Amino acid sequence: MSLCNLCPRKCNTDRDGDGEALKKAYCGVSKKIKIARAELHFWEEPCISGVEGSGTVFFSGCSLRCVYCQNKKISDGRVGRLISEDELADIYFGLQEKGANNINLVTGDHYIPEIIKSIKTAKDMGLKLPFVFNCSGYETVQQIRALDGLIDVYLPDFKYMDSDLALKYSDAADYPERAKASVAEMIRQCGEERLDKRGIMKRGVIVRHLLLPGNVLNSKKVLRYLYETYGNQIKLSIMAQYTPMEGIAEKYPELSRRVRKSEYDRLIDYALGLGVTNSYIQDLTTAKESFIPEFNS
Repeated sequence: MSLCNLCPRKCNTDRDGDGEALKKAYCGVSKKIKIARAELHFWEEPCISGVEGSGTVFFSGCSLRCVYCQNKKISDGRVGRLISEDELADIYFGLQEKGANNINLVTGDHYIPEIIKSIKTAKDMGLKLPFVFNCSGYETVQQIRALDGLIDVYLPDFKYMDSDLALKYSDAADYPERAKASVAEMIRQCGEERLDKRGIMKRGVIVRHLLLPGNVLNSKKVLRYLYETYGNQIKLSIMAQYTPMEGIAEKYPELSRRVRKSEYDRLIDYALGLGVTNSYIQDLTTAKESFIPEFNS
């Protein structure tokens, strides 16, 4: 972690320590694992949460940090508590005891070396649950390849096909190419979908896309790329739950409203026209702040 080049940012920050040097890290955190929440979560896709819930671990910090992030409270790395790899493994067992369907690792790409150690420890100790890697899509192929054999289900975002939009909202003009490469590696590892008798995913890839207000064209480009590349081999989750966060209107007034029904309907009609059948869609009533968990410092 000295001169860290783990993520696509390659910011060359010393993540071994803290203080002034660490302020240069785009993810905002040291290599010491920091988590903001570990609890059952019931608002993922039905094949992830099921009735029992997904055993979700929210990691602090983020290497993407979109301007509209609904988890902004933790994405800058300020909120959370520090734990070791062994403590993280213990958390997995605690979630298993609560009846979780899986262990859902949310935005953990800047902790991949530590996560790998925790998964190996937990599996050696007899953990039976599948692991879900829930990420932004902005990773290097090397990051995803390092997880081969440890992750059972990948749950990435695919936010942009428009580089200018990616630059404006996520400071990542290279996002489309990074997401294409990351998703391809995920599918290589876990592309053959497997569900249990309850419909809970044990292996597979679900690619999420969040429609942003006024950006139907970008969303159509994303869906077209994914369908033309993978067909119905992967499950899509086409989301309408965008929620304007406090202060967004000051710099990005176009993002100060929720998605209109007409916008989402146009996108779904487009997806159906492409031939998409393996997908989840949402009712616009899901666009509410109750989907944002409480994070504890």
